[in-house]
Amino acid sequence: MASQPRPKGFKLLRVALANRKSGSMLGFGFSSGLPYALLIGTLNAWLGEEKINLATIGVLSWIGLTYSFKFLWSPLVDRLEIPLLNRFGRRKSWIMLCQAVMVAAFVALALTDPAKNIGWFAIFAVIASFASATQDVAVDAWRIDVADEEAPVELLSAIYQFGYRIASIVGGALALVLAARMSWSLVYMLMAVLIGLMIGVALAAPDTSRPPKGAMNEALSQTGEIEPRTRLIALAIVTVCWAWAIITIARFMSSMLVLAPGTKPPSVADFTKHVGPWIIVATVFVPLVIAASVNWLKAHHRSVLTAPDTNPGPGRTAANHMYGALVSPLAELSQRLGWGVLIVMGFILTYALCYNIWSSFAFPFYLDFLHYTKDEVAFASKVFGIFMTMIGISLGGYLFARIGRFPTVLIGAILPPVGNLVYADLAEGGAHLDAVGHALGLHALATSLGSDDRMVRLLMAISYENIATGIALTAFVAYLSSIVSKRFTAVQYALLSSLTFLVGSLGRGVAGEAFDTLGYATVFRYTAAFGLLSVLFVTLEWIRVSAVERRASRAAQDLPTALPPQGTATPQ
Repeated sequence: MASQPRPKGFKLLRVALANRKSGSMLGFGFSSGLPYALLIGTLNAWLGEEKINLATIGVLSWIGLTYSFKFLWSPLVDRLEIPLLNRFGRRKSWIMLCQAVMVAAFVALALTDPAKNIGWFAIFAVIASFASATQDVAVDAWRIDVADEEAPVELLSAIYQFGYRIASIVGGALALVLAARMSWSLVYMLMAVLIGLMIGVALAAPDTSRPPKGAMNEALSQTGEIEPRTRLIALAIVTVCWAWAIITIARFMSSMLVLAPGTKPPSVADFTKHVGPWIIVATVFVPLVIAASVNWLKAHHRSVLTAPDTNPGPGRTAANHMYGALVSPLAELSQRLGWGVLIVMGFILTYALCYNIWSSFAFPFYLDFLHYTKDEVAFASKVFGIFMTMIGISLGGYLFARIGRFPTVLIGAILPPVGNLVYADLAEGGAHLDAVGHALGLHALATSLGSDDRMVRLLMAISYENIATGIALTAFVAYLSSIVSKRFTAVQYALLSSLTFLVGSLGRGVAGEAFDTLGYATVFRYTAAFGLLSVLFVTLEWIRVSAVERRASRAAQDLPTALPPQGTATPQ
């Protein structure tokens, strides 16, 4: 009996939205987007109002590095059972725990004055960011785990983005509108209540079962696997590299945020220039070299088990789990992609560079530099702008289905650098924006509606950027989800998605200092130039994947014509 054809287009969307998984995905997208909006964007509006300088705001925005480092503790999220909460589900238990921690952290932020206690304020922000990043690990793994024919991962990714953007309206526009009418402390207290309500979404969501206990330990104990001593050396190198990076960044943040009166702060630009590249080497390239070395040893049967390891002790079992979580996923990725993993890493590190570097300074730019009011920015950036992002997300999904994966991803790489040039024009008065607005009749329309040229410039710039970002993010999330191995869902996706924040997050520190010294327009042009790197890496990845697909196609065409082995029957 022939199977029924899979629904497509709007019919598929209707089927998926009627699915409990998709409804839960919308809620999880909101739960992920709200703390990010409050910590990476809106928090800086609060700090700007308190007259905290841009260099300090830039360093404090390094709390976003928790999203880059989240794959380090993703093994715990993937495997550790939480007492009491574990009965609610494998992923849900972690989501609920993170939501509870975020509620407590946002309440603490609400009760702290950043002008008087910036150190404690930063600590509470780091806790909230850590819980938010950890929740993202569980939510990303949940999305990939529960995906099926009725709710495919591409559709769940798009629904997640919609929920995320709705949260951006609440954490951005609504928070700004409220802040114009009440204290920032009360605003963040209300946001803590909203995050608490999301625990109910987690309670109602479906979940997946845990893999059998001991499966990872058993897999690494088989003949042909890397021997325990070599695994331990590989694990130690990766762990030391990441520990060095985290400690180095934490020490520098502390030196910036806890200064004695009259002390000159250290240079963020010097730190990023001299230490930043080594942080990327330690956290990206050294682990990849270790993973490739492990693959080489296995392929050449060196330092491997010659017999099953039938009696591992508790220490080896723990090391096996850490190795299986931190090294094995990288080894699988590098084995599957070969040298192409370097292109993929370059692609991931640079794809969202333009947006990630300057996003933390959007509110200081609009409010303090361009002198728009909170209500104007709330409407333009977080109401009108979010709808533009949703249009971009819809366009991204349409383009993905209509013209294919890589054309859409390439478009998503080209558009954001142009958006930074648009913002450079806005910073210098918007002469080119005015010319386009007058040509399209937008200024005349705005005048008839009681607005002015100044608001039209802002709306045009935000429209372009948000549509471009919506297209880029939709294509990017769908692409990452498609290359993740089901064996290492949580860790691999956490690793790949977190790397998108790494360069941008490190760059925010130097961007804050550069905005102070060079001005917004100049920095926007520099970031646009850096954004062209993503176009190069996307093009290289497209070429690489096309070559792999051509070889696979030729192999498939040659297979039916190959003669069967002697002594076997030809299948009928």
